[in-house]
Amino acid sequence: MPTQAITREMQDWIAVQLADGYSVDRLFNELVEAGWEPATASLALGIPIAGGALPPAALAVPRVKVDTTGTMVDAGDKWVEVREHRDAPDLWVFSNLLSMPECRALMKEAAPRLIRSLTVDTLTGGEELNHDRTSHGMFYTRGETAVVRRIEARIARLLNWPVQNGEGLQVLRYRPGAEYKPHYDYFDPGEPGTATILQRGGQRVGSLIMYLQEPEAGGATVFPDIGLKVRPQRGSAVFFSYPRAHPVSLTLHGGEPVKAGEKWIATKWLREKEFV
Repeated sequence: MPTQAITREMQDWIAVQLADGYSVDRLFNELVEAGWEPATASLALGIPIAGGALPPAALAVPRVKVDTTGTMVDAGDKWVEVREHRDAPDLWVFSNLLSMPECRALMKEAAPRLIRSLTVDTLTGGEELNHDRTSHGMFYTRGETAVVRRIEARIARLLNWPVQNGEGLQVLRYRPGAEYKPHYDYFDPGEPGTATILQRGGQRVGSLIMYLQEPEAGGATVFPDIGLKVRPQRGSAVFFSYPRAHPVSLTLHGGEPVKAGEKWIATKWLREKEFV
């Protein structure tokens, strides 16, 4: 795993060089000669770090369509503000996606159903406890409440992705000390249990993290590959897509430990096909 962050300046430089006709091999050598780690250069250029072929790209991924100013998105029942956008990966930070009453409603209904968070076990296709994830959470079924239905419709319009291609909304609570160490949201194609998982709707192709309550300190969402840190703010959200289930997606991310107060988030994972 690389230890250097892939900066915006590096991404811009690569884009210019590729447009001028330079080969990927030449750019890789120039980056390494300039002091970049081979693993970082490989990720930035889309070269498999461990060799071998990249997994196939998804035929389509969720996409954000901004207005002519590039700062607002039509989400159906409201306009949502764009706070930040990155091209690699395709990542968006939104303000005012959720209202305060919506945040409170999701938290209130979720609170009595919270249990220690599990992660997908890619060896079996089931679920397991993971020491890297120390939050408590629950899942709403798709369309379970009026508030959930309204938010799901808004997300579908915001990201141009069908409601039925989304997993149920997951609500998570992080108390002081709780964290989720850096990880990928896609299912590793090389693991034996992945084929079973993909039967329910194909590969994950996008993630939307919505902040229901910010902690007093800590709890930022970090993206180590690109050196980005998103601080929680109630009602805001961060979205990123990943057309390939591979580290070249640059979507390694995690939740830093909460230092004071509680962080609540709602996560929506988006699949290639209808999730059943």
